[in-house]
Amino acid sequence: MTFVVPLLLAGCAVPRKPPAEAVAVAVAPPPAPPAITPVEAEPLAPATQPAGLFTQWTQGPVGAMLAYADKVRPLGAPELAAELNRLGDLVETPAVQMQMAIVLAQTRASADLGRAIGLLQRVIANPSADAQPLQPLARTLAARYAEQRRVEDDRDKQAQQLRDSQRRIDQLNDRIEALRAIERSFARPAPAAAPVMPKAAP
Repeated sequence: MTFVVPLLLAGCAVPRKPPAEAVAVAVAPPPAPPAITPVEAEPLAPATQPAGLFTQWTQGPVGAMLAYADKVRPLGAPELAAELNRLGDLVETPAVQMQMAIVLAQTRASADLGRAIGLLQRVIANPSADAQPLQPLARTLAARYAEQRRVEDDRDKQAQQLRDSQRRIDQLNDRIEALRAIERSFARPAPAAAPVMPKAAP
């Protein structure tokens, strides 16, 4: 009995071998991934951006302004005048200024188009938080209205030149007709002289 206890204690003191898988993992760790240098992402052009971004951009004040422009586009002169009167009674804000500019551009009057450009310039120069979302659209409309005004001014100048040319042509025709009348008067034969009757003797 005294010999068995030391043998049992000796058996407990023998170290156990670790499993083969644990040894393999400890000896051969997986290689570290190669280092990747971060590259700055190139910004997307507006034409290549997803449609969702464009939808988000057209929502809010800009989307409301585009919808308003589509609403007033088919209106006639009386309806446009009534809309201008309605907007004139409202508090002048960047949104109201843009709406008035859109309506004025529909009247097809050169003076109203100049007023529309002036209102858009005020929106562009406004640093308030209400004006900033509308400024890209205001710049686009201001450039378009300026080009439209230039084309209309050129058309009016050409129409005036045409009227002046037609007036000069009419004046020349009148002069030519007067010269022809004088020429015809020279070509007429002189009237025959009446015979002189002898005086009777007293």
